[in-house]
Amino acid sequence: MVGSGPGDGFGGYRARLVETLRQKGVRDLAVLHAVAHVPRHLFVPPSVRHNAYEDSALPIGSGQTISQPFIQAKYLETVGLTGKERVLEVGTGSGYQTALISLLADTVYTIERVPALSESARRVLESAGYRNINYIVGDGTLGWKPGAPYDAILVSAASPEIPQPLVSQLAPGGRMIVPVGDRDVQALVVVRLGPNGIETSTIGDARFVPLIGAHGWHGA
Repeated sequence: MVGSGPGDGFGGYRARLVETLRQKGVRDLAVLHAVAHVPRHLFVPPSVRHNAYEDSALPIGSGQTISQPFIQAKYLETVGLTGKERVLEVGTGSGYQTALISLLADTVYTIERVPALSESARRVLESAGYRNINYIVGDGTLGWKPGAPYDAILVSAASPEIPQPLVSQLAPGGRMIVPVGDRDVQALVVVRLGPNGIETSTIGDARFVPLIGAHGWHGA
C-alpha cells in the first residue's frame, strides 16, 4: 500500500501537521491530503524520528536535511500539480518530497548526487509502494534530458543562479521553483515558460543546503 497504513500509529501526528500547514496558509487540498498520507517518520533517521511530524527541517546524513514540511507544501502548492504531470525533482534527499510528488503527479524523475542517499530513499519509497518514480544519480544542475520536457521542476537545494539547463528542459507552460541566493539565505524563485518566454517571480525567503554541480555551487 502506498503511504501510511491504518495501524502505523502516526496518523494523529500527521493530522496535527496538516492542521499546522492549514494555519500557515496552505490551501491546496491535494497537497494537504498527500501530507496526511505520507509516513514522514520513515524518511528520517531513528535518532530524530520523534520529531518527524514537527514543522521543522531535520538532518538526514551526508550533510543534507529533510526540509521543513511547510516549505515543501508551499513548493507543491505553487507548482499546482493536477495528477497528469511529468515532474523532475532535483535533490532526492530523504525521498519524503519525492513521495509527496508521487501522489500528486503522473511520473516523477528524481536526481541525487549522493549515491548513498539515492539508494536509501529508493529502498524506503519502494518498500512503501511508490511505483511511478525514476531514480537517477548525477549532477542535478544538468537536469535529466532523457525524461524532458517536464511540466514541473522542483529544486530542493540552493543555487547562486537559476540553472539554465533546467530552464531548457521545461515544457511549454511548465513551471520551476528553485531557491536562489547565497549559501546562507535565498529567495524562492518561480520560473514559468509562458507564450512570451520565461517569466520569473519570487514567493518568499528560505534557507537550503547548497546545490552542488556544474551550474550551482562548486564543491561541498
